[in-house]
Amino acid sequence: MNETHALNAGSNPWRTELGAMLRLSWPLALGNLLQMLTYAIDVIFIARLGEAPLAASAMTVALFGLVLWAMSGLTGAVAPVIAAELGARAPALRPVRRSVRMALWLAVIAGLGGMLVCLALGPIMHATGQQPRIIALAQSYNTILIFSLVPMVIANVLRSFVSALGRPGFATAITAGGIGVNALANYAFIFGHFGAPELGLRGAAVATVITSLSVVAAFAVVIRWTPQFHRYRIIGRWWHADWHRFGEIVRIGTPIALTITAEAGIFGAAAFLMGSIGVSQLAAHTVALQIAALAFQIPFGVGQAATIRVGYFYGARDREGMKRAGWTAIALGTGFMGATALAMIVIPRPLLSIYIDPWDAKNAVLVGFALQYLVIAAAFQLFDGLQAVAAGALRGLQDTRIPMWIAIFSYWVPGIGIALWLGFATPLEGVGIWIGLATGLMSAAILLSWRWSRRERLGLTER
Repeated sequence: MNETHALNAGSNPWRTELGAMLRLSWPLALGNLLQMLTYAIDVIFIARLGEAPLAASAMTVALFGLVLWAMSGLTGAVAPVIAAELGARAPALRPVRRSVRMALWLAVIAGLGGMLVCLALGPIMHATGQQPRIIALAQSYNTILIFSLVPMVIANVLRSFVSALGRPGFATAITAGGIGVNALANYAFIFGHFGAPELGLRGAAVATVITSLSVVAAFAVVIRWTPQFHRYRIIGRWWHADWHRFGEIVRIGTPIALTITAEAGIFGAAAFLMGSIGVSQLAAHTVALQIAALAFQIPFGVGQAATIRVGYFYGARDREGMKRAGWTAIALGTGFMGATALAMIVIPRPLLSIYIDPWDAKNAVLVGFALQYLVIAAAFQLFDGLQAVAAGALRGLQDTRIPMWIAIFSYWVPGIGIALWLGFATPLEGVGIWIGLATGLMSAAILLSWRWSRRERLGLTER
């Protein structure tokens, strides 16, 4: 970032901020969307194997995705740390280098711990009463998939580094390349093309491992050969510890990880609840949730941009800049989600056709359930966007502890409480579970936006 604290004479500061936010957020949002499409490709290929493999992969990814998102949140705390350093004294070569180095240390440590957590998939599925066939398929998929976790978390740190330096387009391009690698690897290892063994569901896991390693390699090449990045020498003296910096990232990142765990956890729990209702409901939940998750990547990207923009002004001690950055991001995020909500109501079948053929008679039951879930997904789109961006703005102020408690309360008290009640004590079943999800998102959105609006009175803008 090369901005000065003063705006050009005669310029509209809100318009200037809108332009800066758009320049930063669209590559981040597109990168997130492409990252989501990487998993969507897995779903598209796995769906060709049948309902059982699709259900098994959904339950595996419910736990794996929860761990990955949490680890990414933990290590992604390096972004507001870098942004604050740049805002205070750009280019801040040494502080940024030390921050990234310690974040990479944390990525390896956290990734290895996450692999151990993922090995609990089998016992969790047994405890929640899943079908033996689904458990066997999920475990065979999971034992390969977990080896992609460490490179994925490392890639998240490198993505945060290039984005905080104002060049998120590199991350977007690398993610786009990863989609091509993933598609080819899925085609090869699931169905046995290009001389590869035909591995079925396990082939999708092999493809994910190959893709994650390819993405890390691409980041390494870009950082080495781009002067703006290379001058930080982020792997120079990689063995040298900076425990103060390590502790700062852990302090900021741990509540983010727990916040993500609370949110992703309720969606993961919903998959297990759906599985106990029926395979068709679980498959429909998987497809409908993928569509909602694709839409979510836009405000999530805007929230990431808000973290960097607010963090920059936080480091510069510019309260008006923090205000403009936060509210501009909130307007962008919620505005987009209003459009996606309308699309889910008006053109639900074309949206479903991204993953399945909604006009094929054999998918009639699955589609029937998915259409019901999309109506509710449309209802919570605005709240989902609002909570994502508000949380991102607060992270820019390095305010993560109270938002963590807000998330835990919202998702696991009214959210999961209503899901359990309506899903199992009423005839609503899957629809009731989705109403519970919407309730949790609404609660989080209201409380987080309230906290952002009172940031001055709460002393959050003081560094």
